[in-house]
Amino acid sequence: MSTPVWITATPPATHGELHIGHLAGPYVAADVLTRYLRAEGEPVRFTTGTADHASSVEVRALRLGRKPEEVAEGYRAAITADWLRSGVAFDHIVRPRRDKGYARWVRDLFAKLYAEGVIAPRTRLLPYCEPCGRWLHGAHATGSCPHCGAASDGGMCHECARPNDGGDLVGARCAVCGTPAVARRCRRLYIPLEPFRETLAEYWAAAGLPPRLAALCESLVEDGLPDIAVGHPAEWGLDVPVEGFPEHRIDGCFEAAAMHLFGHDTKGPLPARALHFCGFGHSFCHAVLLPVLLLAQGVKLPQDFNVNESFVIEEGVREGNVWALDLLTEYGSDTLRRHVLQARPLGRRTVFRRERLAAARRELDENWNSWLSRLFAAVREECDGRAPQALPGGTGWEILERRLHRGVDDLREAYGPDAFDPRRAVAVLDEMVRSVADFGYVNAHERCRPTTACRHLPALTAQLAVASALTAWARPVMPEGADRLAAALRVETGRPVDWHALIPPLPGTRLSPPSGPVFGF
Repeated sequence: MSTPVWITATPPATHGELHIGHLAGPYVAADVLTRYLRAEGEPVRFTTGTADHASSVEVRALRLGRKPEEVAEGYRAAITADWLRSGVAFDHIVRPRRDKGYARWVRDLFAKLYAEGVIAPRTRLLPYCEPCGRWLHGAHATGSCPHCGAASDGGMCHECARPNDGGDLVGARCAVCGTPAVARRCRRLYIPLEPFRETLAEYWAAAGLPPRLAALCESLVEDGLPDIAVGHPAEWGLDVPVEGFPEHRIDGCFEAAAMHLFGHDTKGPLPARALHFCGFGHSFCHAVLLPVLLLAQGVKLPQDFNVNESFVIEEGVREGNVWALDLLTEYGSDTLRRHVLQARPLGRRTVFRRERLAAARRELDENWNSWLSRLFAAVREECDGRAPQALPGGTGWEILERRLHRGVDDLREAYGPDAFDPRRAVAVLDEMVRSVADFGYVNAHERCRPTTACRHLPALTAQLAVASALTAWARPVMPEGADRLAAALRVETGRPVDWHALIPPLPGTRLSPPSGPVFGF
């Protein structure tokens, strides 16, 4: 870990494709922060992985009559393709079944923690399905959470984010055949969290947790930190490297937390800061298990958490209408990214409504693309398609310039890690575009004045300056359109989000506007 800023996003289980709720959660938001920091010159390492050994992968395979490795590989390819098409650019994606040395590294870490007493055996009740002849751990068991009563699988409740031990799952049934489970005694390997009480409490106090996550962590301390099962009798996953547990596999949550550390030297230089993006339902792995794995190795890493709530699909919307691939194909990455950032669920659940996604496209078409189309047409008609030989100016330019400078301050705050608010960034960008579009309409009438030649050219230059700035200011949100605009203006891409970007293309530069819309399509 030699980079100053380390950003992670939850490794998704490869039992299905990504849908719009996944993009609205950690992935696009984490990418926005990464792009902003990188443009500022901050070294960043943006990582995730795919949870190929999650129990949900095996359950999906059993239901489909396929091999788990086939399910994992197929959906891993689909998920990484969706990330690429949506502009989410990771520096490293851990591929558990492909990365050389990964399996040995996880087993070595597990064995080391066992040898140091961090992992210890316990005998507890675990659901068992007699018709299937299978122990029900993780997604193999369904029932009600013993803490909040919500529907849950064994191991983790995605509603309250508290762990259960499987045996305390209320009304446990087999997820494959639906048969009520029988509770049997089972000897498994656990991480007792209680020995980490003081260090975890200090860690959480220093981390500045979001309120709901802080409430979860404080309630765990108040109730007594639980023992967390990190191995189960199973057929799918990495085998447990401890004698006496020959048919046990390493728990998927343990592996997902450890996965973030693969390829990093925990004894080397630590990053100045780590920022974890996750949904609340997965926050236990990020805020409890990952810190324990670090603390057990004597590592105290400054970490922050950006936690989102659930993105609920509107009632009556067919599931096939919300897959990321389908929506990206229909709307493009710019439209989908700005929509999920506007609708990103913070502090409460957000309902996906297709008309709101359509409204995001209209905003781009009716304001962003319409203004740019008029601007490029005016430059083509008045200046033979070249940047004018004039300084930025025009009626109202000084006022607009001051507003833009204030807007840049708002953008930098909204993009920055301390007050990260991508919804605010989208609103500021929209206001900037509406303001410069109004400026363009007002100054277009200068061409009609017979007494002064070329009076309208400074206003064209001013608008080109704003368009040039948007290639930097809008790039964290809509990188595809921002890069397309940069190519049209012949300006450098990936510049910092600051007022220095407000500079037009060099006079005489021949512009090359795209044949279609700049943002979205």
